[in-house]
Amino acid sequence: MTDTVRSSDGTRIAFDRSGEGPPLVLVGGALSDRAAAAPLAGHLAERFTVIAYDRRGRGDSGDTAPYAVDREVDDLLGLLVEAGGSAFVFGHSSGAALALEAAANGLPIVKLALYEPPFIVDDSRPELPRDYVTRVEELVSADRRGDAVEYFMTVAVGVPADMVAEMRSSPMWAPMEAVAHTISYDGRVMGDAMVGSPEPLQRWESVTIPTLVMDGGASPDWQRNAVRALVDVLPNVRHRTLEGQGHGPADELLAPALIEFFTANE
Repeated sequence: MTDTVRSSDGTRIAFDRSGEGPPLVLVGGALSDRAAAAPLAGHLAERFTVIAYDRRGRGDSGDTAPYAVDREVDDLLGLLVEAGGSAFVFGHSSGAALALEAAANGLPIVKLALYEPPFIVDDSRPELPRDYVTRVEELVSADRRGDAVEYFMTVAVGVPADMVAEMRSSPMWAPMEAVAHTISYDGRVMGDAMVGSPEPLQRWESVTIPTLVMDGGASPDWQRNAVRALVDVLPNVRHRTLEGQGHGPADELLAPALIEFFTANE
């Protein structure tokens, strides 16, 4: 059953709650919603009360203008309050960067787990264009939502253009177009951490809560380099590689890693 909480600006944030145990909030990445988190939530529900939510602008959540990263942080705070005042948090991809930002802002996160925040810290892949967010917003404003998704896929994710052309005729394309306006939100969450330098990551050295940072053994060098750079910054961190996995790890491998971390020293 879907529940809702009101963020500090009045925005309605929709979430699903499942399982029993200590609360755990799942923060999804670009173009994802709470439905995408449901399989992982199912694996975790036997040990935790899992909260999977629609980030603002997605699914059943509202989208009060103007967008600001601080408003997304406030959304997460509302969910932590709903969870009982504090919780474990897991963030995937750009959702990991959002979770980091929330922790840096002092939200009551007990432990933090992150999987492959997509920072670009060196020259092992092209950095994002400086006008990336502006370009996405222009495409959406011109009602070229499919082109905005294609731009994200080719420029940010690195999917070959011919593969994206095939994706445009698949059933997955319409749901992505529906939330194309949120691509720029994730770009703003990432900020200056995709410009080919590890220096912007220094702002998270204040995150002192226990943190697990994970990557996939089959992920590209640039992604794994980013994870190592973040591990070098965080003062209370563990690093784990899920062998054979890429940016979308198998739930049956990810869930045990999360359970082990969050239940350690119970």
